[in-house]
Amino acid sequence: MKIEQIYTGCLAQGAYYIESEGEVAIIDPLREVQSYIDKAEENKAEIKYIFETHFHADFVSGHITLAEKTGAKIIYGPNATTSFDAYIAKDEEVFQLGKVSIKVIHTPGHTMESTTYLLRDEKGKDVAIFTGDTLFLGDVGRPDLAQKAADMTQEQLAGTLYESLRNKIMPLADEITVYPGHGAGSACGKNMMKETVDTLGNQKQMNYALRQDMTKEEFIKEVTDGLAPPPQYFPLNVKMNKEGYESIDTVLDRGLTALTPDAFEAVANETGALILDVRHQDDFAKGHVPGSIFIGLDGSFAPWVGALVADVKQNLLVVTPEGREEETVTRLSRVGFDFTLGYLKGGFEVWKKSSKEYDTVEDINATQFKDLLAKEELPVFDVRKESEYISEHMPNATNTPLDFINNHLSEFPTEQNFYVHCAGGYRSMIAASILKKRGIHNLVNIAGGFKDIKEVGIEVTDYVCPSTIA
Repeated sequence: MKIEQIYTGCLAQGAYYIESEGEVAIIDPLREVQSYIDKAEENKAEIKYIFETHFHADFVSGHITLAEKTGAKIIYGPNATTSFDAYIAKDEEVFQLGKVSIKVIHTPGHTMESTTYLLRDEKGKDVAIFTGDTLFLGDVGRPDLAQKAADMTQEQLAGTLYESLRNKIMPLADEITVYPGHGAGSACGKNMMKETVDTLGNQKQMNYALRQDMTKEEFIKEVTDGLAPPPQYFPLNVKMNKEGYESIDTVLDRGLTALTPDAFEAVANETGALILDVRHQDDFAKGHVPGSIFIGLDGSFAPWVGALVADVKQNLLVVTPEGREEETVTRLSRVGFDFTLGYLKGGFEVWKKSSKEYDTVEDINATQFKDLLAKEELPVFDVRKESEYISEHMPNATNTPLDFINNHLSEFPTEQNFYVHCAGGYRSMIAASILKKRGIHNLVNIAGGFKDIKEVGIEVTDYVCPSTIA
């Protein structure tokens, strides 16, 4: 028996490859599926099953494409309905995979079709559970994403999740391994651990949601407390996962159209495509196509695109580092953004050499900012999350979280320069690009963010541990 966790950091998502006696099961595959096919072929094995733990909201699964390319059967747990051919399993139904077996454990609560898969070895001993978004390490799945579809309140879903955990998961042996659907950084939970594998026994000891003496009322309160609004693209991804989508090959063929500066400009004008610049923030600051939005590949790229662009049907054009065009289109498709219409051939340097207009973002470092502060009080906007801001911030800074930057446009000065920062410089450059696209150009980005602000000795509030913030 072989178990492999295939973890994608950008999405904080775990897919799983299980093999026994030449037969393979894939759990929650990513959109691009060739790597799973190649792995099975290398091992002279055949993909037999594609198990889905639930209808994912934060990414588009590769289940449909993988089934089309391999003939494998797509399996969901009870309560799932799809627009494509899938097998809807019964609770406690067992699937044989070589010498091992996989048992369906219906665990509703995150969503009503949420299912955990229990892996047993050839002797029938429980080995591992693949919990999807039912149980994370240090947390559980948020119960508010499916409330419209399930016609239930988040409190009712949380109560259902409580029963699933107590009756289906916690009775299992402590030594079995927990393989979750996500890790730290995912918007599907609140306080996940950075680790991606653990024993169930350890989770029973340290996961707040698995406390033995916890009442249902206490669970509901703790699980629903402090939930930030889900990103706008989540329901659109659920729809794609339930109803289907274009082949990744079609998406790549369209997105990898190389465009000259003139053609790039023409397509943007004709289609209303949003220009997405995915280079490093320092490169974007030095020069970019006017009106483009920065979201760098080397940060939490796909989730920020989903949160800020929101409409998965939005036409896109991309400006990428050389050689990373396919990576960009692929990572966009993972969260359902399938309508990339091409990329700027030769990158921004070719645009610049073509004598077309370009824009910049004024950048200063924290030391320069400190010198300016010594002369006068300056308007400062902190685009970190509210919890980060409450934990520690500059006393005169206004919190305008990047997630909701468009709700704060009226707060920015229209005459004098103002200064924006985040934790390290990535999010503040995204914010700067959005503000400039909205016609607000009198901004200055503090490169290095709050980390450098503290290091140069600029006054900040007393630190409050985030875990103590209600």
